[in-house]
Amino acid sequence: MDNRILQRIAEENSLQSLTPEELQQDTLPITRDPKPKPCKAWVRFGPHAMLVDAVVVVWNDIACGVSFTVGEKEMRCWVWANAVTPIT
Repeated sequence: MDNRILQRIAEENSLQSLTPEELQQDTLPITRDPKPKPCKAWVRFGPHAMLVDAVVVVWNDIACGVSFTVGEKEMRCWVWANAVTPIT
């Protein structure tokens, strides 16, 4: 993804994240990784789905918490687990 396009879309739209209900936070345990793993992740800024280089920081059985950088800004959100592809 061209970083200029990603920056423009991020400036014009809010980053979306899964809700606590979608994450089933009351019933599913969360695992934190002391060594986050690199991945490609589909994230949403408003109506725009963007594929970004990220790291998986936390996860449960159905979702991953990812961190990525847009320009100089670190961003974090939760996405469905199948929106993440590990980089090996």
